[in-house]
Amino acid sequence: MGPDPAVAAVRLAVRRVLADLPAGSMTLVACSGGADSLALAGALAFEAPRAGLQAGGITIDHGLQDGSSARADAVVWTLADLGLDPAGSIAVTVDGEGGTENAARNARYAALDRAAGRLGAAAVLLGHTRDDQAETVLLGLARGSGARSLAGMPTTLRRPTGQGEVLYLRPLLELDRATMRRACLAMGLEPWDDPHNDDPAYTRVRVRHRALPVLEETLGPGVAEALARTARILRDDADALDALAARAYDDLLDEVPDGFVEGGRTVALRVDGLAELHRALRTRVLRMAAVKAGSPPGTLAAVHVDAMDRLVTAWHGQRHVDLPGGLRAFRRYGRLLFGPV
Repeated sequence: MGPDPAVAAVRLAVRRVLADLPAGSMTLVACSGGADSLALAGALAFEAPRAGLQAGGITIDHGLQDGSSARADAVVWTLADLGLDPAGSIAVTVDGEGGTENAARNARYAALDRAAGRLGAAAVLLGHTRDDQAETVLLGLARGSGARSLAGMPTTLRRPTGQGEVLYLRPLLELDRATMRRACLAMGLEPWDDPHNDDPAYTRVRVRHRALPVLEETLGPGVAEALARTARILRDDADALDALAARAYDDLLDEVPDGFVEGGRTVALRVDGLAELHRALRTRVLRMAAVKAGSPPGTLAAVHVDAMDRLVTAWHGQRHVDLPGGLRAFRRYGRLLFGPV
């Protein structure tokens, strides 16, 4: 008799992403001990040896609640019992701008980047599910930040580091949380329920426990699946537009006038070429220029992009646009300049 259908579904999802990795390479799973990442860890431990790969597991101790260190140790023991080697925990300090959720996410990824680089991992697997994707789409809709935000989380993410880049894979985006819990039960794994996942102080928790249930009640079942499907469609559109915008950015890049390169990076784009672009491309080029000049992409919002766009399409001598990260965009000598204040 074969495995439980939930276990089979998780294993199949993992098998598909492992097929593209180099033979003999190391694959890591980021595991919080929750049902989603724990089911993923169990599937990776089963599938990796059959694919000729090494497999390890990492848990991140954010230190945000009492007993977090002991909880991390328990997760490490579970990962080791599954046969994942190496299995370890990394303690991080959560601070910085953007609230606790954003700061924790940044600290977590930075730690995983370092671990992957140190271990020479070909990929790091993340346990985000279809439900997480639906929540991400709703959060993006609330921010009003465009198709890229509504495209949700990509199945593949490459994060540049000082030593190269780290490949992150999300094999579970087509599966729901209920499947993960059934898979854990069938594999004899006991997931840990993080109390932060029920704390309404966090926006994502309110979306999960309030907004989505209301949508399901009002519109009928299948809302999460529909949102995830929308994200997949919009991601293809956004990828195509981003590729066109990258080519336009390269074409419009110009020399920075003397005297404007002080205290940081400055980017210059030709205004005449920007004005000729379709708005869908132009706003992407503007955002790209601001980010390359040093503006944090996580805090660069639609209101900033719209203001930069007015410097191109509705310029009446306005002086500049202030951007996150201590930068500003301003128009001089037929160029749009992006640089430090």
